[in-house]
Amino acid sequence: MHIFLIRHGESTQNTGENFQLRLPDHLVPLTDNGKEQAEKAGKWLSEYCKENNVDLTHARIWRSPFLRTRQTSDIFNKYLSIDDVREDVTLTEQQYGLFDSIPVDQREKLYPKEYAEYVRQVTNQGKFYARTPMGESPFDVAIRIHQFMGTIYRDYEKNGVDTLFVFAHGTVMRTFLLRWFHYTTEWYEQEKNPKNCYVREIIDDKDLGYIYTGNE
Repeated sequence: MHIFLIRHGESTQNTGENFQLRLPDHLVPLTDNGKEQAEKAGKWLSEYCKENNVDLTHARIWRSPFLRTRQTSDIFNKYLSIDDVREDVTLTEQQYGLFDSIPVDQREKLYPKEYAEYVRQVTNQGKFYARTPMGESPFDVAIRIHQFMGTIYRDYEKNGVDTLFVFAHGTVMRTFLLRWFHYTTEWYEQEKNPKNCYVREIIDDKDLGYIYTGNE
């Protein structure tokens, strides 16, 4: 199976604009810069597929239903021209609960007890297992990503869908890699979040790493 994991372009959450707007996470849009990032990366990935003879006959786009991933995949697909586009709720960003759209330096001030408990969990269990108040931990995300993997395996076995372009979020991409390759939680703790529009390639049991980092 051939898989490309792609993080969405720069959003108003990444720039901090949403700290004032406080839009719910699923409605956070791309910035103009994020759209330009997606244009550049989409053109590059289309050429990469042509140069490396990537067969798109049975290709499918999977994406998180969040606005920023929809926008990113639509821009990429202007160049990939894949007809089969689907969404799966298991690909959504980690839910941050009370901490959603709140700057890190304000969390303790606004929610002192909840913040203290979160810090205790991080200190004792590690960030991978620590659940944000009313939200999720990376462990929780890894569980739902495992469910998504069941979907793509069934599609491969029944319909021969063997090339996937997965548009998602930073935590989702790292937990996908953790589950697919059976990496350790220590690996997750050390692995940095991919930057916007980074593309990582997987061929069966081989992790080829980030093949596109052009927006640094």
